[in-house]
Amino acid sequence: MTVSRETLIARYFPGKEEAICTYAHFLETAGIERGLIGPREGDKIWERHIFNCLPVISLIPEGSTVVDLGSGAGLPGIPIALARPDITMTLIEPLQRRVDFLNEATSELAISVLRGRGQDHKIKVDRVIARAVAPMATLKTMAWHLLKPSGALLAIKGEAAAAEALTLHGCEVHEIQLEDLALGRVISLHRRA
Repeated sequence: MTVSRETLIARYFPGKEEAICTYAHFLETAGIERGLIGPREGDKIWERHIFNCLPVISLIPEGSTVVDLGSGAGLPGIPIALARPDITMTLIEPLQRRVDFLNEATSELAISVLRGRGQDHKIKVDRVIARAVAPMATLKTMAWHLLKPSGALLAIKGEAAAAEALTLHGCEVHEIQLEDLALGRVISLHRRA
């Protein structure tokens, strides 16, 4: 990474630098201790986890309501909410120990945490985002009812994104470059009103 971490933090989290650094430290400590992040991930928190969430922000319209489905340790929802304070973020996670972690991580942030699966909730949002949750066809089943008529499902995926997008009609692959970071791709699937 030729652009420094500090430069990226200042650029993508303006006014929220302290909050994102506090969250990163919480991931590196409590996240590893509680088994939400692998023990060898500590040195990779920024590049592999936090900065990897950022490509999706350009696909979220201003003022949107957003659900992070299967939030786990708060990725991608917490970094996105900190990078985009104009959106309203809700994290949905089925496992209680992860919900407890998320409640601690978001205690001083304007982010809601709901326990359960996507299918358990009846809220309607503009965007549902997911990272490392399930294949697109499964995500569609889990999330489609949460979307408003003009909403979209956005999934952060790896190198096989193009092949996965072909498995479900209407998917688009977005290769969004941020600085010189090696990031994943985003697959989008839009509801049509």
